[in-house]
Amino acid sequence: MTDLLTSIQAALGLPHTPIPFTSEGALPSAFAVTDLASASIAAAGQAVSELLHQENGRLPHVEVDRRLASFWFATSIRPTGWSVPPLWDPVAGDYATRDGWIRLHTNAPHHRAAAESVLGACADRAAMAKQVAGWNKTELEHAVVAAGGCAAEMRSWAQWQAHPQGQAVNSEPLIAFTEGNRQPIQPWPGSVARPLSGLKVLDLTRVLAGPVASRFLAGLGADVLRLDPPTWNEPGVVPEVTLGKRCARLNLHDTSDRQLFESLLRDADILLHGYRADALQHLGYGVAERQALAPGLIDVCLNAYGWSGPWQNRRGFDSLVQMSSGIAEAGQQWKQADKPLPLPVQALDHATGYLMAAAAITLLARRLNSGLGGSARLSLARTARLLIEHGAGTDKPLRPEDENDQGLVVEQTAWGPAHRLQVPLKITGTPVQWAIAAGELGAHRAQWW
Repeated sequence: MTDLLTSIQAALGLPHTPIPFTSEGALPSAFAVTDLASASIAAAGQAVSELLHQENGRLPHVEVDRRLASFWFATSIRPTGWSVPPLWDPVAGDYATRDGWIRLHTNAPHHRAAAESVLGACADRAAMAKQVAGWNKTELEHAVVAAGGCAAEMRSWAQWQAHPQGQAVNSEPLIAFTEGNRQPIQPWPGSVARPLSGLKVLDLTRVLAGPVASRFLAGLGADVLRLDPPTWNEPGVVPEVTLGKRCARLNLHDTSDRQLFESLLRDADILLHGYRADALQHLGYGVAERQALAPGLIDVCLNAYGWSGPWQNRRGFDSLVQMSSGIAEAGQQWKQADKPLPLPVQALDHATGYLMAAAAITLLARRLNSGLGGSARLSLARTARLLIEHGAGTDKPLRPEDENDQGLVVEQTAWGPAHRLQVPLKITGTPVQWAIAAGELGAHRAQWW
């Protein structure tokens, strides 16, 4: 745990301050998933503490509950009288090929259509399995990706280290900071209780890492406006990640919506985006254009497979990166299983989300001090290396959930009442709490409060 936190603190430029972790046990896994959960949340909390120290001279105490951190890396919401839709499309998952395993990610309709353009229409997993069984795993991965879909063959860590993309991403820093443009120094608009109050966060992210980052920022008082394309939906995670946010829709291929987006960006303090590395450039909003529109912008972005190498523009998700980087194969070996065994939670997504939030807060502190904007780049694949290199965690199990884990206040979501688990992070004088209940995508107008 100490080594993991120290690595993250070094990547963020934070002091190597010990942070206490309460409770015991860990999620069962080949890797130290609970340690990663606790350390990434702790780093985000420490970034807040250092910001408050800079602005008011007092350094608040930070601590993290390991057990609650583990649960939040799964899901924080407990519906009452309703249920969250399934996380996965019926045919998404791992399949045996002629020479190994491959994972198909088909949650988005266009990604499923891409897979079926290669494999043929498949009504269920049995039909998909029959089609996949006739393929070589590498050839199928290439074919699905070339069709615009999402797939990853299972590789070992050694194979990933030898792969050109593995070599590229493993040579990247955990967080790549770049200095931006200067603007006049502005006073801190926040307070100890709500340190990000008065700050505008434009959120262009989707499942799952980016929305975790913006949820955390909202919990500290930021005005978070999430923007999605007209037809996008992710029903299995919306109740989890829209907490604290207003959600609107814009079509960045439409002239009037582009004008509105540019107006929003000009007023934004922080931009979060999780598009593929070249996507915003193709839309006319590359780095230079963003900086010209919003001098002093704090620009934090992630992608799946890193920012260099042949796969830097490849579509990807947590489950695919686990297959590519050796995590699923290590899980299979750990359990002596007959199929890939992923992490018990989407830990790469959640950890990268908290690291994004920590990076944004770190850049904000620098801007408040110097007037300089800046950017930070992260990737799921680089977070995977962090986890893999820090090895296995404890085998001592977590205490199961009980009614005392539920939040004290019922959250009136758009779908009905629910409970939120207690927040695993404590910052003295700074409660992490949300003013807006979880709601549907596109439920608000695209405007700042």
